[in-house]
Amino acid sequence: MVYVVWGSTYLAIRVVVRSLPPMGAMGLRFVVAGAILAVAVAVGSGWRTLRVTRRELRAGAVIGVLLLVCGNGGVALAEKTVPSGLAALLVAAMPLWLVLLRRLSGDRPQALTLAGTFVGFAGIAVLARPGGHGGQVQAWGIVVILVGTGCWAIGTFLSPRLGLPANPFVGTTVEMLSAGLVMLVLSVLLHEWNGFQPAAVPAEAWWSLAYLVVFGSLLAFTAFVWLVGHAPLSLVSTYAYVNPVVAVLLGWAVLAEPVTAVIAVGGGLAVLGVFLVVAGERPRPAAP
Repeated sequence: MVYVVWGSTYLAIRVVVRSLPPMGAMGLRFVVAGAILAVAVAVGSGWRTLRVTRRELRAGAVIGVLLLVCGNGGVALAEKTVPSGLAALLVAAMPLWLVLLRRLSGDRPQALTLAGTFVGFAGIAVLARPGGHGGQVQAWGIVVILVGTGCWAIGTFLSPRLGLPANPFVGTTVEMLSAGLVMLVLSVLLHEWNGFQPAAVPAEAWWSLAYLVVFGSLLAFTAFVWLVGHAPLSLVSTYAYVNPVVAVLLGWAVLAEPVTAVIAVGGGLAVLGVFLVVAGERPRPAAP
């Protein structure tokens, strides 16, 4: 679920934004997913479980904006011009940004982790090189994805420090609903709905949006939360270099997105860098 479904969300987003407003569609996605998750939590544990303090609400809103509005919303905006496979490869830089944030905070990552960071950013530099994808990919889209990925890394870095709700599903409900509402407001401010005609939207766009709600935002995340509690983090982290490969293959097979030499070389370096970072962060066996 985490490997394939999360990897396929880039393809689904690409299909959605060809016909639907990017921020508006992602806002609907997270408001609906957050409401469904809230009902599921209430049915399973009681409505009182959803009670949060002001600090928890504020923390959830901040993390939701960083991860979902800037991160996911940025990807949706950018995929108006950036192919889904390339977007996934650029997002793969997230663990690399985390290493830099840890280094700035005084942490000393392993040598292998630093080497992987260098290799990974070399791959990102190849992917983001101006003119490297011809005139079909606009530079602003690549910049938006890289900024959004940095925001996602900052949100991930701050998550354990801001006082989120102890129940991860309650925290995610707050994040989804907060981010979804912010996206809907931004969509109105950006005039995304001016001239919008629902009847002109093809069925594949609506089905892709439903797929993002059910599979991308609910099932895949639930699987991820379960894995975090039942599997080594070194194993869970491998999604970071599997998702881009899945996204590139699906984009090529379904939407005929070209796999150019730049994508092959830059993407290969980026995935290799993330692989080295994950390997460097793997817990060492205890001495006898």
